[in-house]
Amino acid sequence: MATRIFIDGAAGTTGLEIRERLAGRSEFELIVLDDAQRKSESSRRDALHAADVAILCLPDDAAREAVRLAEGSGTRFIDASTAHRLADGWTYGFPELIGHHKIAEAQFVSNPGCYPTGFLALVAPLVKQGLLPADWPYTVNAVSGYSGGGKALIERFEAERAPAFRAYGYDMAHKHRPEMKAFAGLKHGVIFAPSVAPAYRGMIVEVPLHLGAMEGDASAERLSAALHDHYASSGVISVHDGSQVSELLLEPDAAPSDAMELFVFSNAGGWHARLVAKLDNLGKGASGAAIQNLNIMCGLPEETGLRL
Repeated sequence: MATRIFIDGAAGTTGLEIRERLAGRSEFELIVLDDAQRKSESSRRDALHAADVAILCLPDDAAREAVRLAEGSGTRFIDASTAHRLADGWTYGFPELIGHHKIAEAQFVSNPGCYPTGFLALVAPLVKQGLLPADWPYTVNAVSGYSGGGKALIERFEAERAPAFRAYGYDMAHKHRPEMKAFAGLKHGVIFAPSVAPAYRGMIVEVPLHLGAMEGDASAERLSAALHDHYASSGVISVHDGSQVSELLLEPDAAPSDAMELFVFSNAGGWHARLVAKLDNLGKGASGAAIQNLNIMCGLPEETGLRL
């Protein structure tokens, strides 16, 4: 019997990509509402109660309301919003870090943010292994394709006078910072410098490190080896030492991808390092992560239906 899936917010960018990835998969039966039903609370409640798994692609307040509407149903959730990433009773949906078994057993799974996906993939395993200090003041520099900014930003960048580069987050209060700190196990919040470039999709997240100023004997070579070991069994995340790479690009017409590449660049002595994650903000950073979590929750091979 097919698993019934309801995508609440299926008309948005993330929802549309999830629906596209599920198209033609016989393991799932999609519950689809028309335009009028999507605006009806009772229709949404009925769909949420009828679903085996609901995937929320909504603003934070609407995601919380969807969970309330489903009370008493036993429906399992994957929430792509920020609403439940640090909430009690929710499992953080990053299987390579949290553990596949925890997601397989969870009723409530919260998708990681796109920027935190890159940062945590790089830093969390190294802090856990004691190779990087938990009390270091980390900085994150990142650039994303404009599709991550929602309809208004998409329209702005596709307009005739779209900006070549947009930096933001100068209030130091970006909503992704709390999950970066929490799931990397850090003492201090990160300094996060996000930006957007005129490419539809794609993301580069960088963490510069002055290893020579840290206590201990961490080197770029050791960091690279540890990341290789941590992700050795992953079919989604790959690790490169950076020696054969001179530059990383965001292509305006890049194809969708659910993979993520990690790089460790260093100077000749190995005491300065740049940890870099390259991913698709709509793939492993959003829709691809939701499909990966859905597969795990339904007991299916996690790479099924992913663009790798």
